[in-house]
Amino acid sequence: MDHSGVLLWVKAEPFMVGALQVPPPSKFSLHYLRKISTYVRTRATEGAYPRLYWSTWRHIACGKLQLAKDLAWLYFEIFDSLAVKTPEERLEWSEILSNCMTEDEVEKQRNQLSVDTLQFLLFLYIQQLNKVSLRTSLIGEEWPSPRNRSQSPDLTEKSSCHNKNWNDYSHQAFVYDHLSDLLELLLDPEQLTASFHSTHSSLVSQEAVVALSFLIEGTASRAGKIYPLHELALWQPLHAENGFSKISKTFSFYKLEAWLRACLTGNPFGTSACLKSGKKLAWAHQVEGTTKRAKIACNTHVAPRMHRMVVMSQVYKQTLAKSSDTLVGAHVKIHRCNESFIYLLSPLRSVTIEKCRNSTFVLGPVQTALHLHSCDNIKVIAVCHRLSISSTTGCVFHILTPTHPLILSGNQTVTFAPFHTHYPMLEDHMARTGLATVPNYWDKPMVVCRENSDTSVFRLLPPCEFYIFIIPFEMEGDTTEIPGGLPSAYQKALGQREQKIQIWQKIVKEARLTKDQRKQFQVLVENKFYEWLIHTGHRQQLDSLVPPAAGSKQAAG
Repeated sequence: MDHSGVLLWVKAEPFMVGALQVPPPSKFSLHYLRKISTYVRTRATEGAYPRLYWSTWRHIACGKLQLAKDLAWLYFEIFDSLAVKTPEERLEWSEILSNCMTEDEVEKQRNQLSVDTLQFLLFLYIQQLNKVSLRTSLIGEEWPSPRNRSQSPDLTEKSSCHNKNWNDYSHQAFVYDHLSDLLELLLDPEQLTASFHSTHSSLVSQEAVVALSFLIEGTASRAGKIYPLHELALWQPLHAENGFSKISKTFSFYKLEAWLRACLTGNPFGTSACLKSGKKLAWAHQVEGTTKRAKIACNTHVAPRMHRMVVMSQVYKQTLAKSSDTLVGAHVKIHRCNESFIYLLSPLRSVTIEKCRNSTFVLGPVQTALHLHSCDNIKVIAVCHRLSISSTTGCVFHILTPTHPLILSGNQTVTFAPFHTHYPMLEDHMARTGLATVPNYWDKPMVVCRENSDTSVFRLLPPCEFYIFIIPFEMEGDTTEIPGGLPSAYQKALGQREQKIQIWQKIVKEARLTKDQRKQFQVLVENKFYEWLIHTGHRQQLDSLVPPAAGSKQAAG
């Protein structure tokens, strides 16, 4: 390792998946988090430090911060979903929950859960990423330096907080601007002044630097292996720079901070790097008569696992279907797509759908979060760990999810419906992402927004409007039915419709039409069907399934 070549950057995932796209509770301010930081250390024997148990966090959040219990659980659970766990562990937890008969039993199981205390404090602090600040909205962001300015205004507009989750410049600026606060939050209470500030002689523990690895990682040479921050910080040749003392096993606060500031650089696996130098994928073909060009980029050829990313933008009037290694475990962003049908049938890490209209998205299981922002008339069909939506109008969600769908601010006429499709590899992909069929909270959304807790923004799809969705592609695999089946009301509606068809067939058969009459009758029915296709807009969906001419075959990738 060449110690002059150490590069550090801010990890994307805690911000992309961990920062809820809503202004944080006012009690997550630094003032209160500092108090919590001191409080947990004095309660180490009571399940507060170094692991924070749900029961202790519930006491702090509900008793001291006056948070509602379901909100306290929401933040605890989001953080827990980012922790490294095997799919088996996640499935085991689903099974435990699905066996609980009462709220009390659920609570008893939750009381067994704990999270890393210091990392959880950092996680609560980074919720400030989406804090609405009057000053910022008037004068724009403060950037750490001019050279870090965004090269891609379209995907990183600063107008709304929702772009910040995918904008690595925002992540970098956030950590850079708040680095002293982040470090002070991790200090042992005796290293702080009465007003919770560090002094020139403050010392930072090894545990604190391990916790900071939640947000920062790096490499010791340009093309080298990626290490968590603490492994690089403890490396012998760097001790003089970052102030580590082998005797006290601590870092000098001001030296460590100066070293971090000197080494922090742009994330080589962030969205901007992916857009600038990522591999361009020719998954979407050019639609005749359109000037817009679909852009699809990925970094999977250079990025290690957990850093994979696929960004697709401006897919217009087409059907795009992929089940590919490029997508496995990737964070996917779909931006400004219109009048399209997009099938991404691989296990995915997270999905963000933004500024899309009049389209249908069929997704493989999403291991962490599926988030929609600023979308109109979209249908999403997915199994996902969590769904959250903001500023959507007239969208329909056919989902299977073990957590309450989150209705954030600015939504109108949201419809929730049961997950209603399958493809051959679906159950295999669910197992790989640790997603089970129970518990399933598709019909129990939680309204999380300041403006109101009005539940009239959503409805559950009436069973009479319910149809099964067929994925029209041949693939290998064992899944032949909808995982977990359908809720009985919807199953019944399908059964009644099936009965009507049988009665209709019987009537036609018993009418004993002549050959000519049959032909005439068939023409009438076909015309009616064609009218219906056009009227409902389903014709485009069928037309777009016709494969393009041989010359414009979809590219692999």
